Amino acid sequence: MTQLQSEYLYRVGIDWASQHHQVCIVDREGHRTEDIVPHTSAGLAALAEKLAALSPGAPERVAVAIEVPRGPVVETLLERGVHVFALNPKQLDRFRDRHSVAGAKDDRRDAWVLADSLRTDQPSFRRVHVDDPLIIELRELSRLDDDLREELSRLSNRLREQLQRFGPDLLALCPAADEPWFWALLDLTLARRPQPVAIKAVSAVLKAHRIRRLTAETVHAALQVPPLRVAPGTLAAVGAHIAVLLPRLRLVHDQRHRTVGTRIDRVLAELANEEVPGEHRDVTILRSLPGVGRLVAATVLAEAARPLAERDYQTLRTHAGAAPITRQSGKKAAVMMRWACNGRLRNAIYHWARVSVQVDARCRAHYDRLRQRGHEHARALRGVVDRSLAVLMAMLTSRTLYDPERRSAKTA
Repeated sequence: MTQLQSEYLYRVGIDWASQHHQVCIVDREGHRTEDIVPHTSAGLAALAEKLAALSPGAPERVAVAIEVPRGPVVETLLERGVHVFALNPKQLDRFRDRHSVAGAKDDRRDAWVLADSLRTDQPSFRRVHVDDPLIIELRELSRLDDDLREELSRLSNRLREQLQRFGPDLLALCPAADEPWFWALLDLTLARRPQPVAIKAVSAVLKAHRIRRLTAETVHAALQVPPLRVAPGTLAAVGAHIAVLLPRLRLVHDQRHRTVGTRIDRVLAELANEEVPGEHRDVTILRSLPGVGRLVAATVLAEAARPLAERDYQTLRTHAGAAPITRQSGKKAAVMMRWACNGRLRNAIYHWARVSVQVDARCRAHYDRLRQRGHEHARALRGVVDRSLAVLMAMLTSRTLYDPERRSAKTA
């Protein structure tokens, strides 16, 4: 038993839920105390006070095990100074099997298994720390941006579905149906139906949205294509459906790009302008790398705050899904993609690699070498970003910005 483990007087397991939380407190002798805490402000406050009172003046000698590393329960306990440890639910399943071969499961048992496993297998748990307020805000904003992006995609797909019913030729202008100028064009078409849209009005829409890849004549010609022959009433119903979708598309688009996007820029600027040396100035170093834009930087800083602060390359690449896993049995061995990782962070580094291959010659050369070895596109991109993560850690350690000329000189 390590010194840190021996310092804990009590270990607590919390099986959280939406209405009530099952709590199990285990002391050094293994004696158990169980309780049910309602998910209310008063209930969580009472729980925090009760756990802190177990070790008066030293709440850090109480360790809590829980499945989720975030949420009001975790934040309330952290504010009181209690040490909180998180465990992957899949690992909890394995620990539960040690206590019940038959596979019995209930909330009381899960709370006890969490507390007992923290006593016997603390290295399997991950310590949860209190992040800087700006990092917390950035994490919430980046996740909100993901939610809005998904909502925008769902609404765009519904719009495409309606256009496929009567005017598939229009989708040649904007196959994804996800651009504001295309929505303005549909608004114009619906407003003047059944009269044709004048080419002058089309030109005004393209000019207002700065669309140069299409000419007014091309767009006007697509609008003149007769709609599909459909059952009576279908055209009116589709028009009504589209008229309802367009305002929602604009609303979500504005919320994502203007409201949330502006706030993300503000938080990143505050992190970059932080005068105290530390992890928050990492944003300037990170954004100097090729392929790292606003959203990638926000996601990496928010979802990987602890590995970045500790300069832990192995944890970062594992947490992001860049590190592969090996499955070997006898003479058979396979190197596979890692699925047990942070999904948001994995998507962010994928886009980081994709853009860096397009804008940086060195990343492109590394990508081409991996492809020549037989790696598929996605595998090659993971190799590219894995290398970029190593470069990032070296830059963070030395507190230097990315310098492509310096790298070229070293390899010359």
